[in-house]
Amino acid sequence: MFNRETVLFLISQNISLFGSSVVVFAIIWHITLETSSGLWLTLSTVCAVLPEVVISLWGGVWADRYNRKHLIMLADAFIAAATLGLAIAFWSGFQRMEVLLAASAVRSIGSGVQTPAVNAIYPQLVPREGLTKVQGINQTLSSLLMLLSPAVGGVILSIDITWAFMLDVITATVAIVILSFIKVEKVDRAEAPASVLADLRQGINYTFGNPLLRGIIICYACHFFLITPAAVLTPLLVKRSFGGEVWKLTANEMSWTAGTIVGGLFVSLHGEFKDKTRTIALCLIAFGVTFGLLGAARHFALYLLIMGTAGFFLPMMATATTVLIQEVAQLTMLGRVFSIVQIISASAMPVAILFFGPLADIVSVEAILIVSGALLVLLGVLYQTRFPH
Repeated sequence: MFNRETVLFLISQNISLFGSSVVVFAIIWHITLETSSGLWLTLSTVCAVLPEVVISLWGGVWADRYNRKHLIMLADAFIAAATLGLAIAFWSGFQRMEVLLAASAVRSIGSGVQTPAVNAIYPQLVPREGLTKVQGINQTLSSLLMLLSPAVGGVILSIDITWAFMLDVITATVAIVILSFIKVEKVDRAEAPASVLADLRQGINYTFGNPLLRGIIICYACHFFLITPAAVLTPLLVKRSFGGEVWKLTANEMSWTAGTIVGGLFVSLHGEFKDKTRTIALCLIAFGVTFGLLGAARHFALYLLIMGTAGFFLPMMATATTVLIQEVAQLTMLGRVFSIVQIISASAMPVAILFFGPLADIVSVEAILIVSGALLVLLGVLYQTRFPH
């Protein structure tokens, strides 16, 4: 299970993720500090999300057509080149917001190509019985880096944002070098390659024609939509109900991240979920109950404990979903299936916040959390009863 290729791949991808996360935080904070404008932050979000959503369908096709390792390396190099260009522009004194938005859009294109290939390559590196444990370790590492990267981004931003850009270039380069030592063959396809659009249609028809995959995709979309209030609006809840001190807002984020780290360790040690459909359903119900309790909590310490508990279930949900897709989908179709998953994960929250954001100015965040939590419980029950596995 933990062969040389698996270890090297986990190291390379988490190094790359760390650099990218630092840049994302640095860009958002730089725009916030320089403009204090909601419009510029909205444009930044659109530029970081929309190109990834558009290109990921083609990224899935390419992941099923070409060598996935080479595709990941090329995407990493493409993102690094865009970030290096951004650093050069800033060092040259060309520090306009438009340049940041353009670079974010180019980086988003690279992510749209890279992510389906990364998710699809695991079954080529890891035996089927080891997929859950490896995904659990990956979730733990990702959570740790997400805890570390905002701090690093803040420190670097206080010095010079261009060093954040260069950090990303360095980490991408290291990741590419490490990945070059891994041997991964191109997946052989029985049928002759059709046109890209034909491959695209085939991937969509295959995903939604398979009842289990269709159920996972529908559940994934509803889950991301309903989890948005807890992911986005809880800082507003903390400010309104418990006070706007910075340490409280920080504690809110850290409690969730700490929960995800513990959850990732649990998955790593547990090793396998025999009934992944049941695991997904139970995680949805757990999200619903904890989100409802967040809305009902009246003491900040209790609120933080519940938030950490909610975070515990995220790696379990993500691992069970990812591994179930890797087990069910054909190896030659995995890239296209995961591209559809990526579109949902990248677009569901921005769409949801357009609904929940204005709603939070009409009704309390607590009420939104309680209702969304109840709907998540219902979603979990329906998923278990409609899609047994």
